Amino acid sequence: MVVHHGHVVAEGWWAPYSAERPHLLYSLTKSFTAVAVGLAIGDGLLSVDDRVVDVLPDHVPDDISERGRRITVHHLLSMTSGHATDSLAEAWRLEPDNLVKGFLRVPFPDAEGTRHAYDNATTFVLARMVERVTGRDLPELLDERLFQPMGVHHHEWDRVASGATFGFHGLHLTTEALAAFGELLRRGGLWGDQQLVSREWVRLATQPHVQTLPIEGASGDADYICGYGYQFWASRHGYHGDGSFGQQCVVVPSHDLVVAVTGAHTQAQAGVGHVDSARDDVTLDERLRRLRIPPVSGSAPPDCAVHAMIHASVRESPLPDGTAVIVEPANGGWVLQLGSCLAVEVGQGEWRESTPFGRSVVASGAWHEETFVADLCVITTPHRVRLVVNPRTGTAVATWSTVPLTSPDLVLHLRSPLMTRPDVS
Repeated sequence: MVVHHGHVVAEGWWAPYSAERPHLLYSLTKSFTAVAVGLAIGDGLLSVDDRVVDVLPDHVPDDISERGRRITVHHLLSMTSGHATDSLAEAWRLEPDNLVKGFLRVPFPDAEGTRHAYDNATTFVLARMVERVTGRDLPELLDERLFQPMGVHHHEWDRVASGATFGFHGLHLTTEALAAFGELLRRGGLWGDQQLVSREWVRLATQPHVQTLPIEGASGDADYICGYGYQFWASRHGYHGDGSFGQQCVVVPSHDLVVAVTGAHTQAQAGVGHVDSARDDVTLDERLRRLRIPPVSGSAPPDCAVHAMIHASVRESPLPDGTAVIVEPANGGWVLQLGSCLAVEVGQGEWRESTPFGRSVVASGAWHEETFVADLCVITTPHRVRLVVNPRTGTAVATWSTVPLTSPDLVLHLRSPLMTRPDVS
């Protein structure tokens, strides 16, 4: 979605993805946690100089270092705590049930405030600090103070096994809600006649506080080496929130422009360009109306059920080795029975939707000579599974288009909310 001068000027979704579906934002969630911090600060409950050890004293390890004692809200927001790299995996390893304590136990080789290192655990700690000082769950706080006043009624949050929200990941929003968030920021926190977030906090959060270096996996360097704010990236033309696999909220104040992208790409980067003629408008409009991902092509037979077993030769298979697979004709398509508890409806020449565990999966399939092929879109995420069944050998192989960062287990991603912890292997 592209919003210019407060008006939507272009929008489009590749069917079966659609406007009303929420989409996993991955690390773009961090920018919403930063707004929650701003709300707590605006209420006088927190300050950027407050230390973790003072706000969360029950999470402080006995052997905490002096550098660890000095970590403040500012250091967490700007990711300048002194960790050399992302501390998440080591923090989970050290304290599987207490990420705050694990974060404080990971060594701080650099002095706080001197060096930026992209560090997911900082945002988890911020979420817990906001919850401690406000007495509110992070989603509850943002729902009351941000989403409801903006008319955003459909949002979901993934959580760790304890029930706490990730903070750094896990928020699901529609593309429109993400665009509205960008527009709120462009307006300096003003929505209609309500100042939902203080103008000063928007300015402070979106301006660079520390120099950044290129990070591995970033979609190009130009808009990732302009500095880091408070859980926002500074850009050449403004600032942006960023999430894995193409989630983007780009704000360009000088052009009164917001670009919101919920995607399924390994790389994505939004830029500013120019439209030179009315013909360009017509071409874009026609393209946006026709966006679709074609269903799997092929034939419909055979009419009998096919049985196979998953052969998990692929690394990070969505289904465990030995999982039973049954392909059974039904209603002009098929029902896929995967193991003892997962049944997915599959369309022939079309996408068909089912909700086996709380979140939708949209699937299509067809026969290619002796092989059955199906694509299963976990439709509120950037991820889909391709299943290939060979009845002659009695084997089936399942692979992710892009492997989810939290877990490769397909069943987990069909549950709402997803309850897990990051994959640290």
